[in-house]
Amino acid sequence: MSRLTITLSEPRYRALKEAAAQRDKTIGQLIDESLDFYGIKSREQAQNLVSRARTRSSLSDEQAMSLALDAQHAVRHGL
Repeated sequence: MSRLTITLSEPRYRALKEAAAQRDKTIGQLIDESLDFYGIKSREQAQNLVSRARTRSSLSDEQAMSLALDAQHAVRHGL
């Protein structure tokens, strides 16, 4: 697993630390879950999503990719 250093204001850091403790999670777990919630995926995960969509439908590669990108956009923007 990779490591990442970020700079947060002290109030933001305290709020993140408190939220993680309330959920009995580490800060890293909380951030990872947040990234999942916002649809942030690795290229491999995105390709897997497209592959699953393609096998479950009669969509072309272009249609399946468009569907996956639309779904990701909706998640990221709360639509």
